[in-house]
Amino acid sequence: MRTDAPLADVDPVDTTSVVTGSTIPPRRARAGGSRTKRRWTTIGLVALLAVLSIPFIFPTWWMATSSLKPMSEILRSVPTLWPENPSFDAYGDVFRLQPFAQQYWNSLYIAIIVTVGTMLVAAMAGYAFARIRFPGANALFLIVLVGLLVPSEVTIVPLFRLVNALGLIDTHWPLIIIPIFGAPAVLSVFIMRQFFISLPGELEEAGRMDGLGRWGIFWRIAFPLARPALAAVAIFTFLKSWNLYLEPIVYLSSKEMFTLPQALTQYVDAYGGPMWNVQLAATTLTVVPVLVVFLFAQKQFVQGLAQTGLKG
Repeated sequence: MRTDAPLADVDPVDTTSVVTGSTIPPRRARAGGSRTKRRWTTIGLVALLAVLSIPFIFPTWWMATSSLKPMSEILRSVPTLWPENPSFDAYGDVFRLQPFAQQYWNSLYIAIIVTVGTMLVAAMAGYAFARIRFPGANALFLIVLVGLLVPSEVTIVPLFRLVNALGLIDTHWPLIIIPIFGAPAVLSVFIMRQFFISLPGELEEAGRMDGLGRWGIFWRIAFPLARPALAAVAIFTFLKSWNLYLEPIVYLSSKEMFTLPQALTQYVDAYGGPMWNVQLAATTLTVVPVLVVFLFAQKQFVQGLAQTGLKG
C-alpha cells in the first residue's frame, strides 16, 4: 500500500529554485527583455543616423525649395525653409535665357558614351591583367596605376596642345576619347582586375572544355559574372563625366557645346551677379540623372565594391 502523497502541481513559470531558493529568470522573460533591448538599440541607431544625415540632406532640400522662391525671398536675412509663394518661373527662365536643353543633351550623351566605352575597355584590360599571363604583366600594371597618382591639372596643358594640334578644340571628342582611353579610366581598370582575380579558375577550364577560346571565355563567362563590378564602374564613370568641369572650360568655347557644369555659371544678372533662383533651378535639374542612376544601380554598386575589396 502506497502512503506517499501525490505531488503538487508545479507552476511552469515558477522562478524559485528548490535547492538554493534563488530567483531564476524564466526563458520567456529573458527573451522579452532581449527583444526590448534590441528594439531600443534599433531606435537609437535610427535616431543617430537621422541626425547624421541632416548635413547631407539639408543642402539638397535648400536647393530644391529655393528654386521655387523669388530672389527677394532668397536674399532675406532670415531664411525660410519653405517658399511662401512657390513658383516654377525660375525653371522656365532656365530654358529661356540660355540653350540649356542643348547643354543638357550634351552632358547626357557624353556621359553615356564615356560610361559604356569605359566599361568595355576597363573590362577587357582588367581581364587581361588578371587572367592572361605574359612577361612584365605586373610591371606594366604598376605603370598603369601611376595614372592614379597624377592630378588631372598636371596634364591639362599638354593635352590641350595635343587637342589643338589635332583640330579638336570646341568639339566633344576630347571629353569622350581621353576619359575612355586615358588616366581617368585607370581606377575602372583596377576595379575590374580585382574582380576577375577573384573568379575561380575552374570556370575557364569548363569554358575550354566546351571549345571556347580566350575571347569566348571572356565574353560568355567572365563578362556576365562581372555585373556588380561593372555597376560600380558605371556609377563612378557616369558621375565623373557628368560633373566634369575643368576640361570643358579648357576645350569648349561656344555655348551650344557647353556641358552642364559650365552651363550653371551662365545665369547672371545685369550687374554680373548670380541669379540664385535660376541657378538653383538649373542645379536641381542637373542632379536628377545622378539620383536616378544611383537608385537603379545601388545594390550592384555595393556588391561591386565589396567583391573588389574597395572601401569608402
